[in-house]
Amino acid sequence: MERACQPSWFLTRLLPPLLLLGACSPQPSGPSVTSPPTRPDGLAQLARPAVTEPSEKSRELQDYYLQVQDDLLARGLLRIDGGGADTSFSPRDLVRNFEEIAFSGEYSRGGGYSASGAGRGLSRWSEPVRISTVFGASVPLDQRRRDQAAINGYAQRLAAITGHPVQSVPSGGNFHIFIVGEDDREHLLSRLDREAPMIGATERGILRNLPRSFYCLMLAVSKQDDPHDYARAIALIRSEHPDLVRLACIHEEIAQGLGLPNDSLSARPSIFNDDDEFALLTRHDEMLLRMLYDPRLRPGMTVEEAHPIALRIAHELMDATS
Repeated sequence: MERACQPSWFLTRLLPPLLLLGACSPQPSGPSVTSPPTRPDGLAQLARPAVTEPSEKSRELQDYYLQVQDDLLARGLLRIDGGGADTSFSPRDLVRNFEEIAFSGEYSRGGGYSASGAGRGLSRWSEPVRISTVFGASVPLDQRRRDQAAINGYAQRLAAITGHPVQSVPSGGNFHIFIVGEDDREHLLSRLDREAPMIGATERGILRNLPRSFYCLMLAVSKQDDPHDYARAIALIRSEHPDLVRLACIHEEIAQGLGLPNDSLSARPSIFNDDDEFALLTRHDEMLLRMLYDPRLRPGMTVEEAHPIALRIAHELMDATS
């Protein structure tokens, strides 16, 4: 039986501070139930048989997050080009960013959540990663199809990048992605009782009353006998986000769950940066993942042990793309 040495929470995709507008939180109205369409094959959902209409609070969040996305796009952020001539970086830049993102202490951004330490050894998966997606009952079926297709394609891309088995599965996953709305919160907590019984009262309180400033979050759990070998991961993504922000959460949470849990203010072009300049995995980030799963680097290595090897790998990766 595998259980956590210590679960690690990563609260990511925070709203930019200047965009934290005054809250307006009306009491949610009771959801009305419509007749459910035929359930598509391979789409898991929480234990409610019908697709429900969103409450007033959920619709308010949709409007708010759309406003946030529009503002970010108007400022030239949430780029999807992967980086170009304006975002050059050197092998030493790549190694510095890798060390900050893969080795720095895991922490939670915003809300004063607890940190887990000043540093850590290299951590990643040794077992195949099986990504299963769970949709809340309030998530429209067309949105489920789009998100599931995005996750399927992204899993294939990550497998090609890392050389490690990564696939999207309809059930039996060890990396669970919950795409849920405000109205699905209690059902999410019930499902997490089965998928992640190690979650304590503090974490459950965060999930029960998740501030709207949190885009999404991820929990990674290591094996009992090896704190540097991931056994399970869980990601939570708000379904109220517009398509691009939701896709950005998918890209960042899964990549973080593979073993790149932190952020770096110097990482560019990268999704592992709080500035929200890039929405989707970049060529820089692909190199980070290739480094992470290069067999010359071993789980548990310290940053000092890994540095000369990482620098050699970085030069090889940069030479191959020059």
